Amino acid sequence: MGKTDPMAGPALSFDPFVSYNQMQTIPPVMALMEEMRSGISTYLGAADTILRPGGVDLKPAPDDYFSMEKNFFSMLFLYSFHRAGISRSHRRLYAATLQCLRGMVTGCDNLLDDEYKKTLDTDIPDTGTRFRSVVDIMVSDRVLFQILLDARKRGEITMAQVRAALAVSMKTMIRSGVQEAAEEDGISAILKPDEILTAIHHYKTGILFQCPWDIPRVIETLDPADTRPLLTGLYRIGLGCQVLDDLVDIGSDLERRRHNFLVSLIHHGPFPDEKNRLGEWMASNEPPVAVDPAVDFPGAVREAARISRRFMEDGFTLLLSDSSRFLAEPFIHFLHKRIGADSLIPGPES
Repeated sequence: MGKTDPMAGPALSFDPFVSYNQMQTIPPVMALMEEMRSGISTYLGAADTILRPGGVDLKPAPDDYFSMEKNFFSMLFLYSFHRAGISRSHRRLYAATLQCLRGMVTGCDNLLDDEYKKTLDTDIPDTGTRFRSVVDIMVSDRVLFQILLDARKRGEITMAQVRAALAVSMKTMIRSGVQEAAEEDGISAILKPDEILTAIHHYKTGILFQCPWDIPRVIETLDPADTRPLLTGLYRIGLGCQVLDDLVDIGSDLERRRHNFLVSLIHHGPFPDEKNRLGEWMASNEPPVAVDPAVDFPGAVREAARISRRFMEDGFTLLLSDSSRFLAEPFIHFLHKRIGADSLIPGPES
């Protein structure tokens, strides 16, 4: 599959508990990080050009802004572009479009979840978090348009491809956002686990992990037989991450009456004591946000961890080449820690 593999090399025995800094020193990972840094720098430069005339200053990005810890998913998407044989100049373009999509998705999530995860560090007062999210969305959308036009001026893509890329860039995000919007007023039923995966997490995270491929697919001439396994791998990694997110977010999801895979496992699974405990909390209408899933729902947590691992293992098997599959375990461990589920899943054998 594909023409290149940035991770190619002899199979290695790799410590799954390697630190972020150590992982970044692996030469193939360093190559991906360099392209990612280029894309982020392009995004920030265009954002600064757009913001400055409006009297908003963009602060210099700290070093950790470009770190693997904060950009792991972008690196995975870039890796998939490598495996498909996309040219270096186009990979740099897509590294920048990834940051635009990320800015839009994060801004929308911030508004829907009433929080603020920073995309652009500006001098807009921190008290105006909703407005900052709106600015992040607007600027990211305009930067996307600008970098595509710049690529057109360089002769890398055609104007027809610019228009197609702009149109398709919203497609998957809107489908994912519609699912999020459906939960704004709370839910009235606890779906079965399989229904959560196919009707909720399919849109919420699965196809969202395929979204970075929307623009390359309308610009590149690629064999679907080459890209299909990569897209499926990303999809399954996304589902695995969302199951872990649900472990961490069970308290807030109960409070806000959102769909949650762990809640579904507790309610519909073979854990009567855990189901009774969940039922008591829900009947009181005051579910505790500070719930400890590993203590309160150990059976359901073990099953959710097993399902998440299966998704991730399957996903990385499809995404990574044979010569780079040694990275699957450290990547899975990295995601456990990045999502905040490492205390619930202490080791790769879980």
